[in-house]
Amino acid sequence: MIKVEVRLYATLRKYHKAGTDEAVILQMPEGASLTALLARLGVPKEEARIISVNYRQQANDYLLQDGDRVAIFPPVGGG
Repeated sequence: MIKVEVRLYATLRKYHKAGTDEAVILQMPEGASLTALLARLGVPKEEARIISVNYRQQANDYLLQDGDRVAIFPPVGGG
């Protein structure tokens, strides 16, 4: 098992048990991808537009490493 730190922002906060953007530490199996992390959190893939790991944007097939810091952002709206 590995530990990762995850932060959910903006409208994705609803998937955090405390409803905040504070970090949550999760244990994941070795070899788990960002797709698996989203599934564990219950975040639909289409709602997670930007995912960064250790401050670098990554694709959903990125394989998590012990100690990774993950930030997940929804699509940006505006007008």
